[in-house]
Amino acid sequence: MHIGLNAHLLAGGQNFRRAGIHSYIYNLLAHLPHADPTLRATIFVGEGEPPPTPYMVRRARFRTGSPLRRILWEQLMQPFQVGGLDLVHELAFVAPLIMPRPFVVTVYDLSFIRYPERLPKARRLYLRLMTAISCRRARRVIAISRSTAADLTDVLKVPPEKIDLALPGVEPHFRRLPAAEIAAFRAEKGLPPRFLFHLGTLEPRKNLPVLLRAYAALPESDRRAVHLVLGGGIGWMADDLPRLIEQLGIRQTVHQIGYLPDSELVYWYNCAECLVYPSVFEGWGLPVLEAMACGVPPLVSNVSSLPEAAGEVGALLPPQDESAWTAALGRAIQDSAWRAEQGERAQARAKQFTWAQTAQATLETYHKALN
Repeated sequence: MHIGLNAHLLAGGQNFRRAGIHSYIYNLLAHLPHADPTLRATIFVGEGEPPPTPYMVRRARFRTGSPLRRILWEQLMQPFQVGGLDLVHELAFVAPLIMPRPFVVTVYDLSFIRYPERLPKARRLYLRLMTAISCRRARRVIAISRSTAADLTDVLKVPPEKIDLALPGVEPHFRRLPAAEIAAFRAEKGLPPRFLFHLGTLEPRKNLPVLLRAYAALPESDRRAVHLVLGGGIGWMADDLPRLIEQLGIRQTVHQIGYLPDSELVYWYNCAECLVYPSVFEGWGLPVLEAMACGVPPLVSNVSSLPEAAGEVGALLPPQDESAWTAALGRAIQDSAWRAEQGERAQARAKQFTWAQTAQATLETYHKALN
């Protein structure tokens, strides 16, 4: 079995593009060789770097970092590079209209349909049209959550029996660190003694105004004791956040710190009291499980895929109920016994999700597609 893997959405360099889809593709490529050492594969990449791999790597002759250049490669050049392959895995939504080989496609979420305003009109229409066509023509469709699988059936009318699940995993370096390492990092970065942590590209579906208003409603003593740290690159329509922070009078205890490199994330998680994640829509929400693997309890929205990640750990809250978020934040700040108990449960749940399982599920999809 010789598989082609379109990995052009691997990010190049340390920037905000090294988020969910990049992490999923990177870790899948890292674990596929262990799932089946006999598997032959060719990885097609643009500017990104795949993990060390026994597979052949074919790099595009021109840079494909921009959406338009990547589309041109996928639609015009990829069909001429897949000859001799048994199966092609389109790792992000879309296959070429002219595809001479059987293929499977991975869909992470349908945010471009559920939240169409987050993308320019041309890209949104392209993704909606081409994802629908690709899912119809694919031998199998891989969803990364049950929520996405349900959306594929409800919105794009993909038959449920055609959809396979390959849930994301957690990298093993996300774990509880020794107290001395945490203290050293806290001192190096000048972090407040206690803080709540949010990680994600700052954009409307992350629902941060609700989080900020809920935090502002806490007693001033709680806010002085436990700050709120917002990590992640600046996305679209995030310009109003500093203004809202100022209007709410919480500038002294709310900190926007921007994009955080992968190598630092485990330290930020370990330093935090809780992860707060009020997003109204997620394909999965990798930061939730990463924080849980570090023993950090999550406060997350009870919508889309987030309950699948968090399970019954921490608190599941209606994303628009500010009073519920204020109450949950207050408990997380004041109840050390609750934090300790939920932290232990968080670690135990996170151990259920591994990238080895993701790779094994993907390999099973290849066999189904070829059979």
